[in-house]
Amino acid sequence: MRDVAILGVGMTKFGELWDRSFRELGIEAGFQALVDAKLSSKDLGALYLGNMASGSLIEQEHIAPLLVDYAGLSGHHLPAIRVEAGGASGAVALHQGYLAVASGAYDFVVVGGAEKLTDVPDVTANRITGATADQEWESVFGATLPGLWALMARRHMYDFGTTREQLAQVPVHMHEMGSRNPNAHYRNKITLEQVLSAGPVAEPLGVFDCAPLSDGAAAVVLGPLDRARKFTDTPVQIRASVVTSDTMALHHRTSFTRLDSTIVAAKRAFAQARRRLTDVNVAEIHDAYSISALLALEDIGFSEKGAAGRELAEGKFALGGTPTVNSSGGLKAQGRPFGAVGVAQAVEIVRQLRGEAKERQVSGAQLGLAHDVGGTGATSVVHLFERAN
Repeated sequence: MRDVAILGVGMTKFGELWDRSFRELGIEAGFQALVDAKLSSKDLGALYLGNMASGSLIEQEHIAPLLVDYAGLSGHHLPAIRVEAGGASGAVALHQGYLAVASGAYDFVVVGGAEKLTDVPDVTANRITGATADQEWESVFGATLPGLWALMARRHMYDFGTTREQLAQVPVHMHEMGSRNPNAHYRNKITLEQVLSAGPVAEPLGVFDCAPLSDGAAAVVLGPLDRARKFTDTPVQIRASVVTSDTMALHHRTSFTRLDSTIVAAKRAFAQARRRLTDVNVAEIHDAYSISALLALEDIGFSEKGAAGRELAEGKFALGGTPTVNSSGGLKAQGRPFGAVGVAQAVEIVRQLRGEAKERQVSGAQLGLAHDVGGTGATSVVHLFERAN
């Protein structure tokens, strides 16, 4: 297996982009990544595209070749492959691109993620995204994604004494980070009082405890590490790429307060990379709901089980923390176009490791982690990225 590097990155703004089409967003991010990598389209071997629900959201299937076509590349006859894994679609697409280059099947590939969630009413979008839970045993009975994560939050509060105020610190942290990110859906800071007084969604989660439904796209160009310096002065190596799975339905799991898929993915990633948890300087974690951020911090190992709420409230994961968590603003503030999230996390880590994150730069960052989740943990993905010296 060859070592793989990220040669270029690109990303659109995330938000309610009613004046931009799905294909426009995907093409913009892809061309940004190609320009950043100093590659021509004729150098590409394949495209992998993360997307959750284009058929339901924009009534368009077969979207990977669609983007190749409208980018003017149909004459290259590239293999163009869509990858779907709920909210982890982009992260799994990155895993597929990594394997393609590592195996030697292709030298250079584009990995993109895109979603257009705001062209349908919120009720419709929430119903569609809720299909990432178990339709037969959860969704059909009225369980929503916020409702399922709320069950996990309530059990965490019962088992470990996690308080409503500690949960509320999660969106406060994310908006503080997102205020420094020009591509973020939300750039406004919020207070603890605003979170606590917001309308309820699913007890104990309120409006500010839930990441928005967003439009947007992100892309990276991958290539072999031994050729990376021909294209960039600061190549970033993918040290580990791990995908794991678990039961779809929450009630089939042994615990409501941990995601075994995340625990296993993190352990395998650090073993693959031959790195330690304490080596991580910056991390992008799944924070679609306040509780999912706390579970991620605990399941990856940054906090002991039950301690993440207190430690986040104490500022352990703020800018310059150990590690800095969600410098982009995470899903809560940067935004949540489902298919694009996992690739956008990689874009943020690469910019941090290159020293290009400006106001949100983590000083001396060398190793970064990205973690994404599909559904309520039926899929977990962990990537480790390292600045190549």
